[in-house]
Amino acid sequence: MTAALTRAVHAIMREASEQAILPRWRQLAAHEVEAKDSAGTLPDVVTIADREAEELLAEGLARLIPEAAIVGEEACHADPAVFNGLSAEQCWIIDPLDGTNNFAAGAPPFGVLVALAEAGETVGGWILDCLTGRFCHAWRGAGAFVDGEPLAARPTGRTPPVAANSLIYVEPGRREILGAAIAPHYTLVDIPRCAAEQYPRLVLGENDVAIFQRTLPWDHAAGALFVNEAGGKVARPDGRPYRVSEWDKPGLIGAATPRLWDEMATRLAQLD
Repeated sequence: MTAALTRAVHAIMREASEQAILPRWRQLAAHEVEAKDSAGTLPDVVTIADREAEELLAEGLARLIPEAAIVGEEACHADPAVFNGLSAEQCWIIDPLDGTNNFAAGAPPFGVLVALAEAGETVGGWILDCLTGRFCHAWRGAGAFVDGEPLAARPTGRTPPVAANSLIYVEPGRREILGAAIAPHYTLVDIPRCAAEQYPRLVLGENDVAIFQRTLPWDHAAGALFVNEAGGKVARPDGRPYRVSEWDKPGLIGAATPRLWDEMATRLAQLD
């Protein structure tokens, strides 16, 4: 069942990428990019590719499990009541074009994220890199895979470990405090502003740790499961697991190993 479902989801994601996203790569007209109201520190945009890809994904996924609710990023932006679907017995969670700001600027990375949740807990996650075709997926209790091959998360092996810096999303004042506490112990690198890229980096030996402030379900449901199933660790700073129904709570730590997760969580706890 899980293998067949993964093949079907992969096909739907590829179709959305090939029909709605890639034809507009570096071809967007000015009127096809709009500013998006955002509570974050940095402005976000939405494009015609986001909207058309979400329509294709929602239609395809609804055929696979008709009884499941569908929670898409753009649908939630248009109608916050759509968030209620996260508490359903089953729901699909869609980020039709993750890394939209990159895409609109004509720069990689960007991708498609899909997750399946049951009663608030992610049970399946799928991540497609639109440009390279890299396909990551995980199923609860069944491991993590990249392009069909099982994979275990590995740290970079660098000293100090590599931490992805997402402090741009933290309010001024606390941003400086966090940076001063973290910087001496890690090599800080910029985040890619694309969860479809950030989570694979934790598994593929490119980043050791990532700190997330915003925890919207379409950004994290698939990736958190992928890292955890690969043997890494993604959890709230207090150690609680990430649940999609708690999307409005800030703070999440991802790491290539539980030890690296513990070290970062300890530093943040001491800071608090």
